[in-house]
Amino acid sequence: MLESVIIRQENPADYPIVFDLIKESFKNEEHTDHLEQFLVERLRSSDDFVQELSLVAEIDGEIVGYILLTKVKIIGKEVVESLAMAPVAVLPEYQNQGIGGKLIVAAHNKAKEFGFESVIVLGHEGYYPKFGYKPAESFGIRPPFDVPSENFMAIELVEEALEGVEGVVKYAEEFG
Repeated sequence: MLESVIIRQENPADYPIVFDLIKESFKNEEHTDHLEQFLVERLRSSDDFVQELSLVAEIDGEIVGYILLTKVKIIGKEVVESLAMAPVAVLPEYQNQGIGGKLIVAAHNKAKEFGFESVIVLGHEGYYPKFGYKPAESFGIRPPFDVPSENFMAIELVEEALEGVEGVVKYAEEFG
């Protein structure tokens, strides 16, 4: 099954499909406002949107997963550009099959290609560490809102990219 997964850049024709996919993916999740699909719509028109980092997973021509990395800033003594990963969405019937992981790895590789050096995620503490994420506070990076520290994580795509970086993450205003 997994070898038939194709990861590609999202295009405008995919938008309605991705909207429904995100809504469906988060339907049974507890820790969500169930509005991720609207967030993605807003982010697509943001200055912080990077078209090449909006990816879909396809199986036999059907879109079954989606990931978006958006530019953020870490504001401290210096301002450092990073990316926020949100959302990662996979249709319920395709979850727990490694598709989300394939999307994350593909997004990391694409982000590195485009010169980005780190990614921030607010997510499940049992899932993201498998991909190298660590609590962001271990780098001196803090969220702009109150959230359990084990759920606010960061990864260096380039070794030592977050060395000496500290501050508060400033998300695109579309995050609300």
